Amino acid sequence: MTHYQVTPSTLSGALTPPPSKSHTLRAILFALMAHGTSKIFNYLASPDTDAMIAAIRTLGAHVAVTPACLEIVGTGGKFTPTSHLIDAGNSGQILRFIGALCALSDQPFQFTGDHSIRTRRPIQPLLNGLQQLGATVKTDPLTIQGPIQPGTATLCGLDSQPVSGLLIAASFLTGPTHLHVLNPGEKPWIALTLHWLDRFGIGYTHDNYEHYTVFGGARINAFEISIPSDFSSAAYPIAAALVTGSTLTLQQIDMSDVQGDKILIPLLQEMRANITYDKEHHRLTIHPGEPLQGLEIDVNACIDALPLLAVVACFATTPTRLYNGAIARRKESDRIAAIAAELRKMGAHLEEHTDGLTIFPSKLQGASLISHSDHRIALSLTVAALGASSPSEIEGFSWIAKSYPHFVSQFQQLGAQLEPKNCS
Repeated sequence: MTHYQVTPSTLSGALTPPPSKSHTLRAILFALMAHGTSKIFNYLASPDTDAMIAAIRTLGAHVAVTPACLEIVGTGGKFTPTSHLIDAGNSGQILRFIGALCALSDQPFQFTGDHSIRTRRPIQPLLNGLQQLGATVKTDPLTIQGPIQPGTATLCGLDSQPVSGLLIAASFLTGPTHLHVLNPGEKPWIALTLHWLDRFGIGYTHDNYEHYTVFGGARINAFEISIPSDFSSAAYPIAAALVTGSTLTLQQIDMSDVQGDKILIPLLQEMRANITYDKEHHRLTIHPGEPLQGLEIDVNACIDALPLLAVVACFATTPTRLYNGAIARRKESDRIAAIAAELRKMGAHLEEHTDGLTIFPSKLQGASLISHSDHRIALSLTVAALGASSPSEIEGFSWIAKSYPHFVSQFQQLGAQLEPKNCS
């Protein structure tokens, strides 16, 4: 297992964040359903992307992979499976999105994945919705068999991915489908899915993310897209610059993109971060500035950033409260408990709540830390370690490849002292 030692560092220079994971996986998914050959440029090369490619190949798509481009010959929605077993790896999007699309078929598909996918990630809301539309489902092992039909379904929306999966699948049914979503959450990620429906002219209406009508009958043609930079990943160098008092420039940042985590930038500015944006050249620069101030933050709209915001809050001069984030307990790890436990090792003063954290100003010191097999925890702890008073060691660092595969090389070029320590 790979451990990394992280020594407090000052950063300088410029970087380009990795491509968006959420856009990449949705692009591959829609290329599966398209007629003809789609091309996806500047895609995120990661284990989740590999797993999504394997899944659509299983359903009959042909995929040519080069470093510059994915060329995908779609199925036009007519699956010709090479197997009936889908391995989602560590990807909730594959589990929920491919699971929903497989319900369009009259053939049974079985799903597996890593320990997190098999035991932690909520799947019942999706299964409830599919059953109401006519699917047959089993949970041990997880098996989904359609075909679903246009109709009406009600499901819990605390996790956005089951809702997105049903919206996508309903687009390819032969008539209108009505979805009623209870307790809708993570709305920016639903907005991202609706953005993709808009791209292909797929008809729908929605009322405050609670009621949808998807008109069905979608037929999409092959497309080309260049994937934009990922705001979720961009958050880590932004935060690293803030906690180390560094000047750093991020390139290829498009503030007009639909990704929800761009909300982090105005949030950090509200905490008095000195961040400027050059719209013409798509450059974001973080400058040293006055001390950060704590806030009360509803983290549901940027749920993946909860661990990182907890880190940044340690460096503020007043307390920060993160709330409405209970769904973070059902991600790759229990992110509320995980980040609380690791930051306490570093000397942080914080209180854990059911739906979030209260973080008090804290001077962090180096410690022996663990990633909890979660890329967001590993990345957030690296930021914390860069701003601490002494070196830290992080176990399970390799999980960062899920969303930020070139993190180490990029940060080393900026001056970060990150050194691998291979342990058995």
